[in-house]
Amino acid sequence: MEIYTLKDKPEHLIQLARWHHAEWAHLNPDRCLEERVEYMRTHLAGEPVPTTFLVEHDGQVLGSASLVVEDMDTHPELTPWLASVFVTPRHRHKGIASMLVERVMEHARQHGIARIYLFTPDRERLYAQLGWRLFTREHYRGVPVSLMTADLP
Repeated sequence: MEIYTLKDKPEHLIQLARWHHAEWAHLNPDRCLEERVEYMRTHLAGEPVPTTFLVEHDGQVLGSASLVVEDMDTHPELTPWLASVFVTPRHRHKGIASMLVERVMEHARQHGIARIYLFTPDRERLYAQLGWRLFTREHYRGVPVSLMTADLP
């Protein structure tokens, strides 16, 4: 398994956009798949933020994670965000999500980012094991979520 940026593997953009849309469309009900694809195209520019990392094995993409400017429109004061941590169901529980999260954290650290945020409806324990701490709990678009933060020394 290798980790790449989406910029280095743009052929996976459409597949990732489809997966992300299927997984999180309920949190962004006004965003169609085509809008998600266009948004993800901004991750191809090679800027530190936004950027997406993906895990590939034998030419097959297994999962992704992104560093984005904003992920919760209710908290525009918080930036940047770990977002879109996704692993295909067949490859879950193999440490891939942890690898991706750690890669995003390292990327942020390399670019002088001292703190990042995330929100999760159901994976607080995973992130806590990776050094994240609870910031607050709230409802976001009708879904109970944990907002978490990580300091990057």
